[in-house]
Amino acid sequence: MDSLKEITAEIIKFSDDRDWSQFHNSKDLAVALSIESSELLELFLWKGNDDFNRDRLKEELADVFMYALLLAEKNQLDIKEIIFDKIKKNNEKYPVEKAKGTAKKYNEL
Repeated sequence: MDSLKEITAEIIKFSDDRDWSQFHNSKDLAVALSIESSELLELFLWKGNDDFNRDRLKEELADVFMYALLLAEKNQLDIKEIIFDKIKKNNEKYPVEKAKGTAKKYNEL
C-alpha cells in the first residue's frame, strides 16, 4: 500500500467501520488537525532539538497526516496537485538567488 489514495481509503474504511464519518466535516477535520499538530509540538516543549520520544513522534505525526488526508479527500483536493502548485508558488516567492541560506520571509528578501 503505497499511494496516498490507498492510504486515504484505509483511513476512510477505519472511520466508516466506526460510523465516524458523520463527524468529519471540513471544520471539525481542520480543528482536529490543529489539535493533533499541537500534540506534535508538545513533544518538543521545554526540550532540546533532538530530545523527544521517537515513538510518540511517529504516532502524533501519523495523526496529523491522517486528518490532513481526510480533509483533502472531503474537499476533493488532489494532494499531489496542491503540493506541486504550492512548490511552484514558493519557487516564485523564494527565488534561489535571494532565499538561499536565509530564513527571511519572501517580503523581506
